[in-house]
Formats: sequence, C-alpha cells, structure tokens
Amino acid sequence: MQNKLVHATERKAFQTILTSLINKAQTKDASEIANSLINLMEKILGDSWTQESYATLRDIAANPDSKWVHYANRIAREMDSGIVTSFLLNAAYEGGFRGYKTTVEASKEHGCNIPWIVLMDPTSACNMHCTGCWAAEYDHKQNLSYEVMDKVLTEGKELGLHACLFTGGEPLMRKKDILRLCEKHQDVAFHAFTNGTLIDDQFCQDLLRVKNFMVSISIEGFEDANDSRRGNGHYEKALRAMDLMRSYRIPFGVSICYTSRNYKDVTSDEFLDMLIEKGCVFAWYFHYMPVGMNASTDLLLTPEQRLYMKDRVRWIRDLNEGKELFAIDFQNDGEFVGGCVAGGKYYCHINAAGDVEPCVFIHYSGANINEHSFLECLKQPLFLAYHDNQPFNNNHLRPCPMLENPEILQRLVKETGAKSTDLEAPESAEHLCGKCEAYARCWTPVAEEVWEKTYGTEIKDAP
Repeated sequence: MQNKLVHATERKAFQTILTSLINKAQTKDASEIANSLINLMEKILGDSWTQESYATLRDIAANPDSKWVHYANRIAREMDSGIVTSFLLNAAYEGGFRGYKTTVEASKEHGCNIPWIVLMDPTSACNMHCTGCWAAEYDHKQNLSYEVMDKVLTEGKELGLHACLFTGGEPLMRKKDILRLCEKHQDVAFHAFTNGTLIDDQFCQDLLRVKNFMVSISIEGFEDANDSRRGNGHYEKALRAMDLMRSYRIPFGVSICYTSRNYKDVTSDEFLDMLIEKGCVFAWYFHYMPVGMNASTDLLLTPEQRLYMKDRVRWIRDLNEGKELFAIDFQNDGEFVGGCVAGGKYYCHINAAGDVEPCVFIHYSGANINEHSFLECLKQPLFLAYHDNQPFNNNHLRPCPMLENPEILQRLVKETGAKSTDLEAPESAEHLCGKCEAYARCWTPVAEEVWEKTYGTEIKDAP
C-alpha cells in the first residue's frame, strides 16, 4: 500500500510538471524550457540513463537552431498536448523508468525474461492482402477476447509492463475493444500498426478522448510501389488518414517494411519530406522477413542494400543532419538495445489464437495465454532458451536467431519442443530458416567487418 501511494504521488508530480512545461512550449522556444525537462528526467530516471545521454540532450537544447529543437517545437505547437503528455508519462515515466526497473527485478526473481512491451494481435482479420505481410495468409476467424487482452495487461503491469502494441490482421477492426482497454489502463502507452483505412472522424475524436493511444500507418513508398503491395487505392487512403489526424492535431507515425525493391524510395528525401509535411513525427523501419510457407526470398536485401539502409536511417535521425523525424530500424539498431529484443527480453508477441511467441516474426510457441497466466507463458521452454542464449553472438548487427543466425533458431525450437503457430499453415523451423541461410552467409562477413572496425570484438551493451 505504501509503495502504491508513493507511486501515485510521484506520477502526479511528474504529470503536473510535464504538463506545465508542455504548455509553456506552446509560446516559448523549446530550447528555453528543455533544460528544465532534462533536469526532471535526470531526477526521475537517475542512473538508468548514462550521464553521456543527459549531456547529449543538454547539448541539443543549447542550440535553438538545431533540428531536434525545431522538432520539439513542432510537436509542442502542432500536436495535442494531452496526447503528448500521456505518451511521455506512460512510455517514459511508467515504462522507461519505473516499469523497466520492475522488469529487471522481476526477471531476477523469476529467472526468465520479463518484457516491458507486449505486442498483441486482437484479430487475424484484415481488409487487405499485402505481399510480404506475415499475416497476409491468415484466416479471419481468430480473435483475442477483450477479457484475455485485459488479463495480459493487468498481469503484465504487476511485472513492470506499461507499453502495448497492436498489429494483426488489421487491429482497428477491434477498435472498440482497444479503446475500452485504453480507458481502463490509463497508465499504459498503447500503439497500433494499421493500414489506416478505418481511421475516421469518430476514431480521431476517440483518440483525443482517451489520450493514451497512437497509431502508425503502414506505407511502402509512393503510390506505384505502395499499391503494388497493398492494392490499388491504398496510398490515397493512407494519405487521407494522415491528413485527417493532422487536422485533429493527433501525433502519428508510419510503419515501413523495406525490401530489395523499395529501400531507396522509402528513405528518399522526397518521401520523407512528404511524410513530415503530412504531420508524421516518427517512422518504424522493418526489414522484410520471409515468414510463411509461400514467402518469397526475392525481397530480401543484398548486403550492400542493407548497409545503405543502416547508414541512411542513422543519417535521418542524426543530431545535426537528416530530417526532423525520429526513425527506428528494427533490424539494424540492435547495437543500441543489446542485440535481439525478443523472447521477452524487451518484448514478446501474442497472436490472435493466443499463442505467446518470442517475436512477431518467429511463429513458434509452447504456451497459450488462453490456458496459462502471462508469467507462466514467459517461463515456457522456448523463452527460457532465449533468456539463456541472448545475445546470440557478439555482433549486434546480426541480432536475429532466424535471419542472421538461422542455425540457432532451428536448435532452440528442436531443443524446447516448440510448435509452429503460423495461422495459415505450420512451417517447420528448418523450412523457415532454410530461406535465410544464403542471406546469412552473404551478410555475415560484411557485418563482421563493420562491427570490428567500430567496436573490435566486444559486445556493445544496451544503454
């Protein structure tokens, strides 16, 4: 009871100061108040961040003409302050500080990985059929009930989890239940990856009401490239959804699957400038994965193409150059998070049938949330094998046990007896990883050369 009281008091104080700072930023330059926010972050986060990180933030704040100060000004003046406050409160304070410390302690207590983010598929249903999407072949009959999703969040928060992502299928086909979860779990940051076709005025009004839910719209480049994967007319629908959210002052991001065919288009100046003009504030870049019995390997990148992506995304979010857009590269940013983040290390995935999987791309499991508690699912043999084997090598440019280390996933699945959970057709680990072997052989010497030049042979820990 005492801990809950301290938590509530601390959260309220953080919220009050944060709201005051964001309100001041409506009329003052962000650099004028940034140090107050950084000081607050340091007081709350303490040594969970390095002194170097705080110093970098102060250096940015000291230059009112820097791109990140402009970026902060744009968010403060063009976005709904309630949503921005809720995101920082739940994702940074609850998740990044209190939650992360709780997950670390729980991990030691239980001897397994404890994630601070969960990714759930509310439904396997989708109103589209996109090439290269792992859910493209799913049937439309599987759904996680509201009660089960609520159970995951309730039990997860006790372990330190305060961030929930939704994918699918098309998660907004279950938006009523998702909004119910947002209303009940106001201390959780919610996010959905959506095709954007179900975003309308009512949904925007709901986002402004609950405050703790944001979305990323999936887009694969300009009209020809995008619609070749997502179907005729999707590009215009996605842009209309962006325009609508901007008119309501709602911050949003984009989700981009990059392939051998579109990697330059989706990182081009023209494409990025268009997204920023539409009001986009962040971008998730996902490397194409050949998941599914009929998945093609033609869309996998060459080593030269992957190096281009790595360097280009880092240029986009550079402190001085690049774009006023925060970009995350799920595959190439492994060095900043200690390698593979799956298997509960930072996150796990629950598909629409309830199977608790290590990763949204790794469709194997030995536990179902409909039959077990969340903690019991995290203690399944496959997750314990992840816990005992991470990182999978000393090069975080090769983080994945499937794409860059296909022999490892085959071994873990075999040793733990995990079963294929693909909702279209069971796929053996040998079949899946066989599609990655040539890619891994080509990428390994390139990644090793880059890593050794940068870090030697040491493993770079997550910050």
